[in-house]
Amino acid sequence: MAAEDRNNVDQFLKDYPGMAIRPSRDEGKVLKGTFKFCATPPSGIEICDSYELEILVPASFPRAIPMVKELSRKIPRDGKHHINADDTLCLGSPLRLLRELTDHPNLTGFSKQCIVPFLYAVSKKLQTGGDFAFSELAHGKPGIIDDYTELLGLKTDNEVHQALTLLGMKRRIANKMACPCKCGKRLGSCRFHHKLNQYRRVAPRSWFKMHSKNIGVGN
Repeated sequence: MAAEDRNNVDQFLKDYPGMAIRPSRDEGKVLKGTFKFCATPPSGIEICDSYELEILVPASFPRAIPMVKELSRKIPRDGKHHINADDTLCLGSPLRLLRELTDHPNLTGFSKQCIVPFLYAVSKKLQTGGDFAFSELAHGKPGIIDDYTELLGLKTDNEVHQALTLLGMKRRIANKMACPCKCGKRLGSCRFHHKLNQYRRVAPRSWFKMHSKNIGVGN
């Protein structure tokens, strides 16, 4: 294990001492155990809780998103608590998670920015009832598309599809295409290209190409 990678894992285990490294069948890492947290969001109540988690960290982390599973079924599998069909936690849309990983490229940052807010919202819902503490996406592709319209500042599914398509192209080619914001200009002549360039740093062109096809936006 490289020194930087080792330090990354060591810091995570220091911050979350109930977790431990477990054997992995591939080149990634498996972290498993009791994940304890305390959190107090702005204008919110403090919640301290714990969950039995398994975090599957891909070898290409932080360029790829870890998968997180809750093992003790403390979170109801009732379609109301954002557990995916493969039993992983729905922590957010892929592009939003990749943006968080770009800004916080370590396991502790991913935990604080992505896992803890999700578990806080679940714990608050279980303890007090009502809606999730933070903005709640629809399940599956509709929720992903809705989140991308907000992230990119666009209005329609087709505009999102066009933006993802451009992110899958080389920049010099994309800049010659029509801007997704419907301003009538080429992308390179519109200020919107600055926003797209921010997202070019979170994933390679190949990821945007594949992701656009997988979520079926614009079909």
